[in-house]
Amino acid sequence: MQGMVIDRESTSKTMKMSRKKKVSEGNAQGQGRINWFPGHMAKALRGVRDKIGMVDLVLEIRDARVPLSSGNPAIEKHLKQKPRLIIFNKTNLADKAETRLWKDWFSQRSDPFLFVDAFSEKSLKVLSKMARKAMEGKWQKFIRKGINPPPLRMMLLGIPNTGKSTIINRLTKRRAANIGDRPGVTRSQEWIVLGKDLELLDTPGIMPPRIETEEQGLWLCAIHAIKDEIVGKEKVAIFVISHLQQYPTDEFLKRYCVNDAGPLSPQELIMSIGAQLNFLKKGGEVDYMKTCGHILNDYRQGLLGTCSFERTPQE
Repeated sequence: MQGMVIDRESTSKTMKMSRKKKVSEGNAQGQGRINWFPGHMAKALRGVRDKIGMVDLVLEIRDARVPLSSGNPAIEKHLKQKPRLIIFNKTNLADKAETRLWKDWFSQRSDPFLFVDAFSEKSLKVLSKMARKAMEGKWQKFIRKGINPPPLRMMLLGIPNTGKSTIINRLTKRRAANIGDRPGVTRSQEWIVLGKDLELLDTPGIMPPRIETEEQGLWLCAIHAIKDEIVGKEKVAIFVISHLQQYPTDEFLKRYCVNDAGPLSPQELIMSIGAQLNFLKKGGEVDYMKTCGHILNDYRQGLLGTCSFERTPQE
């Protein structure tokens, strides 16, 4: 990397060409907003409304990197005062200092919550314990009458790719739900038995029908709640690189030799990374789009360090 010269004119020309080739797929974008609410999500939202009366407790799964924006106001209005436990997953990918601030912030709110790493057995034991504790009062009513309590029935809700299926598989210790690092893997509702006293209704990931700002939309694109095809990998990669330039991690600096690259724009740094990785087209030109895809894969696998996009609201 030392001594590398970035041809800014060539870089600009490459990026313009990539933008011309980009095709929008289902992006209802207005005033800079990014929205993705396909028909199967509208159907799933109706399913939540129809079946919420069958459950005792709602487990809402969010992403610890965007604790508020990974919620869904459209779902909340259908909960009908059901007890809710908010689970903030993927703490292993979130900035630890920011997570501590979020824990303090949510501790001042009414809903019980838990920050977890779905791959940590300790985290999931606490989850099961909190779910059972939420229903102790109801179970005691049956016990006082000499009746065996019915199983605790829970509904699992959340936007796509927050790790719902991974949590189910870890709780059941078997592959009870399909998983994948892409949004929209789960498409139907399904009852899953977790034990003699726990049953879980898994639901498809449901996006909010409206995302308020473009920034929030890019946060959700970065964590892969929204398909890359909606806005294009280039725009999401530029957003991730911009964020890591502002809040650099040791992993990011080391993996891409950022300190050796000098002061570059996000687009120029992407070109520099492509040259490092030898992602070249015929003729020696950097394959810009391939580099964008590689950066997103690195970020989503945690190879660029921990980071959190959303900051706690200022009271």
